[in-house]
Amino acid sequence: MAISTNQTIEQFTADAHKFLAANAESRESQKAFVWGEGSDNVSMFEERSKQSEDELVERAKKWRQQKFDAGFGWITGPTQYGGAGLTNEFEKAYNRAESQYKVPNQSIFQIGLGMVAPTILAHASDEAREKFLRAMWRADIVACQLFSEPGAGSDLASLQTKAERDGDEWIITGQKVWTSGAQYSDIGEIICRTDPGLPKHKGLTGFIVDMHAPGVEIRPLRQMTGGASFNEVFYNEVRVPDSYRLGEVNNGWGVALTTLMNERASIGTSSGGDVSAFTRIQAMVQHFGLTNDPIVREKMADLFIRTKVAGYNNQRAMDKIRAGQTPGPEMSIAKMALVENQKRMNDFLCLVLGSKLQADTGEWGTYSWSQFLLGAPGMRIAGGSDEVMRNIVGERVLGLPKDTGIDSKSAFRDIKVGTQTS
Repeated sequence: MAISTNQTIEQFTADAHKFLAANAESRESQKAFVWGEGSDNVSMFEERSKQSEDELVERAKKWRQQKFDAGFGWITGPTQYGGAGLTNEFEKAYNRAESQYKVPNQSIFQIGLGMVAPTILAHASDEAREKFLRAMWRADIVACQLFSEPGAGSDLASLQTKAERDGDEWIITGQKVWTSGAQYSDIGEIICRTDPGLPKHKGLTGFIVDMHAPGVEIRPLRQMTGGASFNEVFYNEVRVPDSYRLGEVNNGWGVALTTLMNERASIGTSSGGDVSAFTRIQAMVQHFGLTNDPIVREKMADLFIRTKVAGYNNQRAMDKIRAGQTPGPEMSIAKMALVENQKRMNDFLCLVLGSKLQADTGEWGTYSWSQFLLGAPGMRIAGGSDEVMRNIVGERVLGLPKDTGIDSKSAFRDIKVGTQTS
């Protein structure tokens, strides 16, 4: 169904509800959350079997393809690449409508559509935009991000995966780590070292790489939660056409910053699933008879207020991005607020549940929270560690000087990798 660029918000919203009513279950028909009923899973990084993950991916793709074909897949995107060419108000209207329905989990697209697609739109060749953007937004392909390396840590500019030019192609060799969703991704955005003779921030170049190409090896990494949503990815002389390059040669740092700012926006504004964490927490407090405990009430109110304030900051930042402006340091603030609020959530859970978090007694809604607690530390690293976020805010918001000891002038080959922090 083609979406007209001349229709009103009211007409668009009516069409959205008509599509959703015909293809999804209304939340009004769902039973309200009741403590002790249904699943008590609150995992941040779920442990899934290969079969269950394949089924989740298939359901997610089918829904996005259905939505895209109905005209609601990329509402604000350029029409030449498959978007509807509408304003942010239309996207907000659709999101409000969809929130009233239960649809398949769409988290597998968070990295591709929230981080990689905006980078392709901003930096890729016309050929690559034509080839990948529509396919990504329609879920014909899924994308991942390939930045982190074992020897670089949070110092992205110290990466060592190399790309060497060979005519109209580049040959990529190296290793990436902590790559979410690599196991079901079709393409990836990768940053490589293309000139070790330049300073570390200067000799980098971005590419779109085929995750099914010869020479690509994906190995799962087991987390302390028991899940394996992260991977290490090896590249053994993987060939990439120059038309898949992102931006100019040796200008990969600018490309990476585009992705990172969108990554922090995506992480900082991520939702908590069908049932909000506060709905579960409120029910938990009532279940254990703590609604009148002054300490519990104070800490719960504090957590609620801080999360609301963070949400308002996130909305301001997302409106800026949707208006076509470059994401700024406010997304680093959003990322910091998210992980700090998760820590407060964990402290609150420890206060209420105590030893029930440490030993599985089989009691519904108690030990299951340990999966949330064990997953939270990973978010302090994802999208840039806490230390990197504080450096960004210190430098770009507070106007503080850069960390001492950062060598941004010497050739990368002359720098001892691992001795710097940003």
